Amino acid sequence: MSVSRTLLALLETGPRHGYDLKRSYDEQFAQGRPLAYGQVYSTLSRLLRNGLVVEAGVEQGDGPDRKRYTITDAGVTDVKSWLATPESPEPYLQNTLYTKVVLALLSGRSATDVLDSQRAAHLKVMRELTKRKTGGDLADQLICDHALFHLEADLRWLELTAARLDALAEAVRR
Repeated sequence: MSVSRTLLALLETGPRHGYDLKRSYDEQFAQGRPLAYGQVYSTLSRLLRNGLVVEAGVEQGDGPDRKRYTITDAGVTDVKSWLATPESPEPYLQNTLYTKVVLALLSGRSATDVLDSQRAAHLKVMRELTKRKTGGDLADQLICDHALFHLEADLRWLELTAARLDALAEAVRR
């Protein structure tokens, strides 16, 4: 996820200071991984340097002064372009799991054990996501569904590979 563009898009609703942006980001997108304050302020500094935001005043309070930022026309154009650009589908043509299976076969170790332990790990995470999804709000449900669909595809690959393991073993030993 592009943190800079996400913060930039959050500024489209109106001027905000870093603390408010972090809170909004964490509420909508953090999913258990809150954004560090340092990342928020370094990102705002880059956006300011690149002309995508400007300072819109300072709020005084009990603590340090809080700079408010607002999005510029260039920032709005950047967000609009980013939202209109599809994410690149990532075909996993070479991944670590495939590499482990092949190396297990080449070394005489059990590729079945590699697949079985990976299957168990996937199923554990899927159970956790399903539990989280059941008790979650709509955002949690959608995010968990996305992750579950990817894990289900991985499981299908694990099953297919297990079914073709003898043929793969023969191919890699040639």
